Amino acid sequence: MSAELTPIQQRLEDFRQQGRVQAGSLIVSVFGDAVMPRGSRIWLGSLIRLLEPLELNERLIRTSVFRLAKEEWLCSEPAGRRTDYLLAPAGQRRFAEASRHIYAARAPQWDRRWRLIMLVGELAGKPREQLKRALFWQGFGMLGSDCFVHPSVDLTNAFDALIADGLGELLGRLKPLIAADTPYGSAASDLDMVHAAWNLNDLAAMYASFVQRYQPVLAQLRADSEHALDEESAFLLRILLIHDYRRLLLRDPELPDVLLPGDWPGHQARQLCREIYHRLLPASERHLDRHFQLANGQTPEASPTVYARFGEVDPLS
Repeated sequence: MSAELTPIQQRLEDFRQQGRVQAGSLIVSVFGDAVMPRGSRIWLGSLIRLLEPLELNERLIRTSVFRLAKEEWLCSEPAGRRTDYLLAPAGQRRFAEASRHIYAARAPQWDRRWRLIMLVGELAGKPREQLKRALFWQGFGMLGSDCFVHPSVDLTNAFDALIADGLGELLGRLKPLIAADTPYGSAASDLDMVHAAWNLNDLAAMYASFVQRYQPVLAQLRADSEHALDEESAFLLRILLIHDYRRLLLRDPELPDVLLPGDWPGHQARQLCREIYHRLLPASERHLDRHFQLANGQTPEASPTVYARFGEVDPLS
């Protein structure tokens, strides 16, 4: 790390120096974290200006937004010569479900039942790979070649997500099931199934990398006064924090504690994200109060639920 840069400056600069930016994924994070609490819509010009300091050019943002609209995450609504982009109904459902996982104070309790999606009949080639990838990003593990498993996912939401991913034509080949454990002396255990279905070492390494990246950021925030960080940097850092954390959770099946190692780094990552987010929230919201606009020029207020994120009570329940 450059001696001239603080940990916060370094994180922002690292993002700016990336050779290739997945702008669509970042915009999804912006909508979920900053736009949803303000009515789920924003003027495209305002979105461009908010992300400009991360060196995302206007053309890239416009192209990414148009693609998200085509994929039914977003929809547009003209207002004179300007256009608002807002969450489409499918996008609303997917954001609400994701928010329950991202901003919860802790992982959900397990009911000791497994959610299964069975592939009925043969499916080969590109459709099979697309299905595996889509369910992988929902946190499913795989047992054998025809069974996808998850400890707690809502299967209706899982199927809705497949439709949103353009895989609706495969639903007739999939059988959703909920399985309760039936103990039998020599049968495979829940732990055996976890180790067969997921590579926890890879996931643990990704969580450890997140902690390594953001621990110095938290140390700087703790050492400096609450007014030391400017509002724009607070907003940009908040977006990158949630973006990085969201991408981890997409791969995480959120296994119950009884099925995880005692030193699971996902717990440390959640607490780290929670404290940084709370420290950034006031300044970042002031930045949004100044720069967030709808096509009609208005700036909607943030919902109070934004301040309940990572609290003891799920604000979306």
